[in-house]
Amino acid sequence: MDTIQTLYGKCRCCLKAGEHCDVLKEYYCDGTREVYFDIFLECFNVFLTTSDKSSNLICVDCIQKLRDANDFRKMVINAEKQLESVKDLPDFDVKQEEGLEVKLEPDDDHGYMDTENKDFGPENDDETLARDEARLLARFPTLRALPTRNTLYEVCPKYVMHLDMLQGKKTRSKDIEALLNLETELESKQKSDHRYITEKVAHIHNAQLILEHSNVTAFKGKSRVGLPCFYCKDIFNNIEELRTHQKEHKKSDMKKSLHSLSPYCLVINVDITDLKCTSCDASLNTLKDFKSHLESKHNKKFYTEYEDRVIPFKVPMDNNYICQICGLKFETFGSIERHMNGHFRNYICDECGTGFVTSYRLKMHVKTMHVEGTFQCETCKKVFSSHQKHKSHVDTVHKMVKRFKCTKCSERFTDYFKRHQHLVKIHGQAELEYKCNVCDKVYARRYMLSRHMKRDHLEERYFQCEICFNKFFARRDLESHMVKHNGARIFECTVCKKAYARKKTLTEHMRIHNNDRRFSCTVCGQAFVQNCSLKGHMKTHHPEYVSFGEK
Repeated sequence: MDTIQTLYGKCRCCLKAGEHCDVLKEYYCDGTREVYFDIFLECFNVFLTTSDKSSNLICVDCIQKLRDANDFRKMVINAEKQLESVKDLPDFDVKQEEGLEVKLEPDDDHGYMDTENKDFGPENDDETLARDEARLLARFPTLRALPTRNTLYEVCPKYVMHLDMLQGKKTRSKDIEALLNLETELESKQKSDHRYITEKVAHIHNAQLILEHSNVTAFKGKSRVGLPCFYCKDIFNNIEELRTHQKEHKKSDMKKSLHSLSPYCLVINVDITDLKCTSCDASLNTLKDFKSHLESKHNKKFYTEYEDRVIPFKVPMDNNYICQICGLKFETFGSIERHMNGHFRNYICDECGTGFVTSYRLKMHVKTMHVEGTFQCETCKKVFSSHQKHKSHVDTVHKMVKRFKCTKCSERFTDYFKRHQHLVKIHGQAELEYKCNVCDKVYARRYMLSRHMKRDHLEERYFQCEICFNKFFARRDLESHMVKHNGARIFECTVCKKAYARKKTLTEHMRIHNNDRRFSCTVCGQAFVQNCSLKGHMKTHHPEYVSFGEK
């Protein structure tokens, strides 16, 4: 065997302690790949249980025994293939007695035994049965070793259940013939009724049932200009105008729009405000309730083996989007649209576990997040994975392109958050507030609240230091922590040539040269460059103003 890494523990087969191999890991012996878990399954049909409480190790002696058994299995299979390839096999002279009646009686070890053969004693029962089994296997080379009554409960439990039900009953050949004929008729009927449909046809069928039998308003996705109609290219300012417009479209427009989309990116966004069934005028709360209503009340059939592609929304007149599944609030349609990928996890990323509605979205996620970029910014040297991402960075950061226009005036802004601040200060729009239900902290953006919940309350720590095993919430925190171990002082002061490991420390140091005394004492008015100097001043000269926790 090649040089391998071993673990200390007990062998799960012989319980011998020592340095052993893991049955789940991949090893190589003389260039041949070996996974001992798979060999147990192929050779003995044994599915090993793996858990934290049981050992997953196997010693060298047991590995050799497992290899020998697997080699023997392969030898038997190769010999069987060679025998089957021979066409002219000699005929076996097998005499069959007519009218032979065999009575079977239960036996503790071997299920049923032949009661007509009673010339052997209890001391050689196992030997005789093994000899008879070997004789039968010689007559039929394709047969495997016969199971016993006890092993049948594991090999084929349903078969044993039927045997138990038939015990003591008489079964005639006519009864068996009738059952076989009935099974043949059912199979032929199922083949004639079975229809093969493609994924796209199934998605179109499911979406068409919802669009035809409800008052939902379908749209392609909210843009900066407005709401585009799903059936045509017209764009509308609000959902009320779009709802009025879609009443003019016919069913033929609906089918044409659905068939024009590829199954890889087919998504229908629908507004379910005041959701009703157009067949019976029943009011429903959610899209899930409406689908159940169509199936139970109107006998409509959905292809449930395919994932959902109709995404429910309630488009408001203002920018206050609420998820119809979990109730979370969002300030933009883009943020709630990305959030819906978490509820409709039809396709999962193998790298990070993120879910997406369509395979196209998953493909774009892998391309932008898990593929190394080749598009470098000439100004700041940052590298991006796509041309579009690079262009967006240059326009926003370096060219300061103001894409976001105020809805109340002609002012434009570089990002959405600055536009919202402008609406709050100038036009009196209500400020967005996201409150934590644990500690009552308030945040201006939803992602900040989500980060606070994960970091402070759920205490998520997925980034671990390999040297001291400290865990951190974000990768940036881990990178900052690693400075303690590598100690590389790459940030140098241009004035006094002092070097620091962190850029933040250098920035604080530069205040000394700039005489930036931003931390002033509220008692005597003396100012300091660093906050720690102010705290030391307060403890020394104004201890009565220092709280108990800071002393």
